[in-house]
Amino acid sequence: MKGILEKLTVAYSWACGLILSAAVLSLIAYLGVQGAGAVNLNLIFGEASPLKAILMQQRVFDGLFPAIVGTFVLVTLSIALSLPLGFATGIYLAEYADDRLKGFFNLMFDILAGIPSIVVGLFGFSLAVFLHKHYAGNIQPCLLISALSLAFLVLPYIVRTTQISLEGLSPDIRLTALALGASKLQNLLHVLLPQALSGMISGVILAVGRCAEDTAVILLTGVVVSAGVPKSLFGPYEALPFYIYYLSSQYTSPEELARGYGAALILLLLCLFLFAFAFVLKKRLTYLAFYRP
Repeated sequence: MKGILEKLTVAYSWACGLILSAAVLSLIAYLGVQGAGAVNLNLIFGEASPLKAILMQQRVFDGLFPAIVGTFVLVTLSIALSLPLGFATGIYLAEYADDRLKGFFNLMFDILAGIPSIVVGLFGFSLAVFLHKHYAGNIQPCLLISALSLAFLVLPYIVRTTQISLEGLSPDIRLTALALGASKLQNLLHVLLPQALSGMISGVILAVGRCAEDTAVILLTGVVVSAGVPKSLFGPYEALPFYIYYLSSQYTSPEELARGYGAALILLLLCLFLFAFAFVLKKRLTYLAFYRP
């Protein structure tokens, strides 16, 4: 009976994995078929010269280049803002907090992870209005407010993956350095963090995907249709998710809809690039942690 249950469990797991993989591949294939024909230099740069656009010598009015740059800057800034606090909080909860405090913060971060993104967008919009009214008249919904809101949105993922990666280490790994005379801080920096680094970077990869795809937050905190390449942290910007949303809701011809599919395909490629960069960084940091001289 036990052998039959194990076989059924394995078969069920394989079936779920195949169904999920088929769904993802079908979605990517559909976007590829619908949008591949629209992906060209004209879609990205419009009538502008690609070289001049990349060198910021010519503005792109009818292409996706400003939205691509805006998305990349937004994701990078959001991750840069959320990483220090997320890693520090996860380390504290895993290594220093007592059980009562850990249970309280775990509950708070689980609730925060379940908050709809539109609520976070409203929070960011309210923050911009509050700052504009009480502190600085030139503050308005902008790139920095969007990045702060997205950092707040992905913070629970980074905290929880960091905490779980550290708590999942075996007692042998935890106690070996301490038994040899290392301090708790030395054990954390030289043993525990290198061992947990792979899981911690996995949380960063999840955060990158969430930042790159979210539309509700940026819709309320500074994204516009024709802002051009971001000029400062306090100005408006363009982003691919909002462009796709805007075009899919107001297209007037099949050609415009094809441009939306092309933009979706470019967004997937941008996410793939960011994922690959994070993966290579994880491998490099892991190598340096274990094989540094």
